[in-house]
Amino acid sequence: QVQLVESGGGLVQAGGSLRLSCAASGRTFSSLTMGWFRQAPGKERELVAAILRIGGSTFYADSVKGRFTISRDNAKNTLYLQMNSLQPEDTAVYYCAAFASDYVSLRAVGSWGQGTQVTVSS
Repeated sequence: QVQLVESGGGLVQAGGSLRLSCAASGRTFSSLTMGWFRQAPGKERELVAAILRIGGSTFYADSVKGRFTISRDNAKNTLYLQMNSLQPEDTAVYYCAAFASDYVSLRAVGSWGQGTQVTVSS
């Protein structure tokens, strides 16, 4: 298993930017497919972005394409989510996740971070 700790959440005005970080420990970070999920009140947890352990291919939900960028620094065992042009609809708790396989889905998550709140005001 891997332990994940998120940071970087906060309050930002619409149009602003935030960068979330996820520090990993407990196993080889570079061997993991990683991702970010988010969950707003009353809504299901949804996959925002993912980056594969092999090749670094990325996936983005349609709602964040062109605005969010997922990246990883294997030397620092850290996952990032750069969020630009934030909108109120992006308000949610954001969770870092390590997948147990290369199938990037909610059921494939092996480890979760504690979550970090992102609030975007109008």
